[in-house]
Amino acid sequence: MNLTSLGQQARHAFKHIALADSETRRKTVLALANHLENHFAPIRAANQQDIDLAHAGGMTPALIDRLTLTESRLNGMVADVRALAELPDPIGEVYDARTLPNGLRIHRQRVPLGVLGVIYESRPNVTIDVAALAIKTGNAAILRGGKETIHSNLALLEVVHAALRQNGLPAETIQFIDSPDRALVAEMLKLNDYVDVIIPRGGNGLHQFCRQNATIPVITGGIGVCHLFVDETANQDAALPVIFNAKTQRPSVCNSLDTILVHEKIAATFLPRVVEHLAPAGVTFRAEPAAAALVKHPTVYPAGPDDFDTEWLSLILGLKVVPDLDTAIEHIYAHSTFHSDGILTQTSHNAERFIREVDSAAVFVNASTRFNDGAQLGLGAEVAVSTQRLHARGPMGLPELTTYKWVVVGDYTVRG
Repeated sequence: MNLTSLGQQARHAFKHIALADSETRRKTVLALANHLENHFAPIRAANQQDIDLAHAGGMTPALIDRLTLTESRLNGMVADVRALAELPDPIGEVYDARTLPNGLRIHRQRVPLGVLGVIYESRPNVTIDVAALAIKTGNAAILRGGKETIHSNLALLEVVHAALRQNGLPAETIQFIDSPDRALVAEMLKLNDYVDVIIPRGGNGLHQFCRQNATIPVITGGIGVCHLFVDETANQDAALPVIFNAKTQRPSVCNSLDTILVHEKIAATFLPRVVEHLAPAGVTFRAEPAAAALVKHPTVYPAGPDDFDTEWLSLILGLKVVPDLDTAIEHIYAHSTFHSDGILTQTSHNAERFIREVDSAAVFVNASTRFNDGAQLGLGAEVAVSTQRLHARGPMGLPELTTYKWVVVGDYTVRG
């Protein structure tokens, strides 16, 4: 596969889609949703090929769950793409407009980011999310999914290309590296003449590799060691379903809960309730000594030295007793990846302190960490959840796939 040729095609396609009007891009995203909805059968058949190969290859249940496209998940993808199509178009938005003393009228104007290079593992829904977001914002994209989802991704790509062609846009707007050769990833990271940003979605090893080898700006994120602190004033009855949702609703994703920190004043009564509430769902626990002493249950194991630094991506939950909010915040700073962290409390002062002092991409008060998601936060979809500071933070939706240019209008004005 010639990646230079792929990059050239993507850059050429970008010139076309960047100039497409808002209505054309909206109709293309809607067409993508329609084509997706009408092709569930071949997509699921292709996905089953990947699932069968994953089982044969000994892939973990968590990763198999990530690559599985159930009818319910496909319906959710269709709904998200349709919602995305109807969101306000950020392209062309004018802001910071003002007139200077010399009469120059200036403003900033949103424009597409360019050609996106997205590298991801195990989750074929990313193919649709990125394609829809890129089309809506006038961007092109080169995708490189994992070999474990190759059949699913190729089936989804056919749907994307059908929507583009239907609306007179080049199919090369969204391209896919269909070879499992890992050397192509390293080559992709150096396509700086054609690709404007690299967005890796996968494990820490992938992120480190991209940061160390790319000659293109890299936006990293999507690795979550996520916490909830239950303070002494929390409504314990209401806290249990929040913890249950954050841990069990979809444990294989980056915003699922990894650790709960429980105030020592309520730990003796609350921790046994947590275990009783979650254990029937298959959750097992890793408890530090103070927590382990309070809960005698066959699903509770002593925490190992690295357990509080582990993104479980499975039905495992860390338990720790802390004496106060200060210690909870210290633990988060020591072990969090600053993806999704929250507090359950009835005390506004504690909530305000937590919001101010915990510097995660998304901070939650009395809510599940599972809400750190583009669709759930009203963005329609996301290309990634960024945990860095530049150029975006949290779920990267439509505005995060734009940059801006300055527009300066004068009356044949010269600089004095």
